Amino acid sequence: MTTNRPTDLPRTVGFLAAAGIMIGVAIGSGIYRTPASIAAYLDAPWQILAVWVAGGLLSLVGALTYAELAAAFPRSGGLYNFLYQGLGPRVAFIFGWTYMLITKPLAASGIAMVFGEYFLRVVGEGWHARLMGAVLAPEWLAQALSARVLVVCLSLSLLTYINYRGMRQASWLNFGITLIKVASLLFIVGLAMALGGGGAEAAAPVAREMPGGAGLLAGVLIIAPVMASVLWTYDGWADVGSIAGEVREPQRNLPRIFIAGTLGLTGLYLLVNWAFLRVLTPAEMAQSPAVAAEVMSRLVGPWGVTAVTVMVLISTLGATHASITTGARVTFAQAQDGLLFSVLGRVHPRHQTPHVSLWVQLTMSCVCAVFFGTFDDLAGGFVFTMWIFYGLGAIALLRLRRTRPDLARPYRCWGYPVVPLIFIACAAGMTALQIVDAVRTPAGSEPGAWPGWAKMTLFLGILGAGWPAHTLWERVMRRREGA
Repeated sequence: MTTNRPTDLPRTVGFLAAAGIMIGVAIGSGIYRTPASIAAYLDAPWQILAVWVAGGLLSLVGALTYAELAAAFPRSGGLYNFLYQGLGPRVAFIFGWTYMLITKPLAASGIAMVFGEYFLRVVGEGWHARLMGAVLAPEWLAQALSARVLVVCLSLSLLTYINYRGMRQASWLNFGITLIKVASLLFIVGLAMALGGGGAEAAAPVAREMPGGAGLLAGVLIIAPVMASVLWTYDGWADVGSIAGEVREPQRNLPRIFIAGTLGLTGLYLLVNWAFLRVLTPAEMAQSPAVAAEVMSRLVGPWGVTAVTVMVLISTLGATHASITTGARVTFAQAQDGLLFSVLGRVHPRHQTPHVSLWVQLTMSCVCAVFFGTFDDLAGGFVFTMWIFYGLGAIALLRLRRTRPDLARPYRCWGYPVVPLIFIACAAGMTALQIVDAVRTPAGSEPGAWPGWAKMTLFLGILGAGWPAHTLWERVMRRREGA
């Protein structure tokens, strides 16, 4: 099965710019926000570092698997293409449907939500009340468009406009921001190495009651929220596949980006968490949501908090920008294949960007920000829905090896078939554990957070609706062709 697209996007992105997009998507809110969540469940430094190693290894297994698929099908759309080629148009449609409606909007608005939180720490919220009063907004609208949500929507709009104006400019802007983000994290590591000590290394172990109690079952269930946090922070390793149609020399560059980028992320995250643990104990990390700010405050004083605030603003803004860049390419590819409205597959005649898909993605991201309104619900929903399809992508690789043995494969997955099988098993396990955890967990601590069962019902409902939606789409298309 092959796709026959009338149009794809020009190949203007080189190795460095594509690697910057991949790493730029990954380094966003997670590394600043998730260490506290992880420390709430794990009370030993080696356990904390171990889950970061596990997340890196799982991402590397996925990267090895997807590198073969990306090199074989270097078109815009990434995972959508792999599912289309390996498992057929129905599965690809369901992925694209879910990805357009909730998965990518949850990711983009989730990252931007952290940007909004830190932005409001700097400027305050008084302007929001004045603005709502100036436009005579009713109370229900002022509540829906809270200061944080409004900042999210405005930042998403600005970054979408930058992407609309051209991929070359957008990719190099992202590369520059990525360099700043990596340098900022390494700066924290360097300070902790030079001035740290007295944290987990010097502290005596403190007995803490872990969430969920003790025992084997509780230990297994703890893995779900911990790994969801870790995988949110690593996510981005697969996103470069979405812009494969715009990468120069894709058969050569894409496997290198997948593998080198994932290894680099793993090393960086381990260094950063080691730096945190040189300054804070796990118990202190668990009590400080702004772990990086607390670390810098102890190392260099009050100005360190200001420095971290600037780092987080740059980091989350850059990750949101990269997420917008990659997300619209999936919807664009699906429309180009005739599995969505053709208008979504249009390329702007001047800027050569998928402009309609970009603006639709912006709209859905703002809807998610208003509808959910909390970081935990946004991030958790993305990880849950995305890892279902990550596992299916590895199944597509196995099927393609069997059904299309003569397919040109510039890169072949190392460790096949063990590596993709491990990845499939881990993706299935994560999905099952997240469902169990959601059913037994009440709403999060943030105001407006959804109960776990309600979130899962919504996410699975939208995903499941993709099946009859594809059937309806096929019937409409057949009638149109026969007319």
